[in-house]
Amino acid sequence: MPLDSPARARFAALVARPSPPLDEAALAIAAEEYPALDPARWLAELDRLAVRVRARAPEPVRAAEALRALRGVLFEEEAFRGNAADYYDPRNSFLNEVLERRLGIPISLSLVAMEVARRAGLVLEGVGFPGHFLVKYAPRGGPEVYLDAYHGGELLSAEECVARFRPASHGGVDPRWLSAVTPHQILARVLHNLKRIYVQKGDDVRSWWVADRLVLVSPEQPEELRDRGLVAARLGADGPAARDLAEYLVRAPEASDVEEVRGILARLRSSARPVN
Repeated sequence: MPLDSPARARFAALVARPSPPLDEAALAIAAEEYPALDPARWLAELDRLAVRVRARAPEPVRAAEALRALRGVLFEEEAFRGNAADYYDPRNSFLNEVLERRLGIPISLSLVAMEVARRAGLVLEGVGFPGHFLVKYAPRGGPEVYLDAYHGGELLSAEECVARFRPASHGGVDPRWLSAVTPHQILARVLHNLKRIYVQKGDDVRSWWVADRLVLVSPEQPEELRDRGLVAARLGADGPAARDLAEYLVRAPEASDVEEVRGILARLRSSARPVN
């Protein structure tokens, strides 16, 4: 399988950092689908939006004013909104498309809000609540405020988040779900959303490159290596598939699917034998 595309190299370099820039890394994901993508254009768009926010909340930045300005610019004037009509359109996960169409899903719209806020001097953190990504402002010593970018930038308390999104959590609520997540975790969630879409569509080519990016962003997760190998096997790339699956067995010897993976690996190795 090809592992030398410029988009892949750029993404690999970014996620190798302790704290990769979300805007650049998200555009590097999109660049695999849009090879002619110009990252500078979309970074400049984020800059322009932030300039308007700063104009409404000049320094010294005060959180209440900055949040009000952010919501006014993004969700009132620019009408960023959730794509309820076609939630599983993969374009909802690509930052360039979200900025172009003003449509997205919770995590991509949250990413826009976080990056515009950062440029405007306000730190917002991603919150990986199950089924519905949020952002929050966490002041020192004060109550945290949550912003729902999918629903027009609505501001919520922790209690309101739990009450509203409890169905997505299957009953129980873990306080950790309202904790901030890392840039690597955010990028992994973006990719998992795309992976789910492409797997359901039966698009193995796109499933493969998404699985490959997941290996890069979450190298500690052997399941990502397994999934890349399984997709490679379906695409007929027996050598790369065998390498991934063999490594998975080394790294996850107690996994519940070990015997199944061993069987697939044996078939791959058998088919690779030269015919006399």
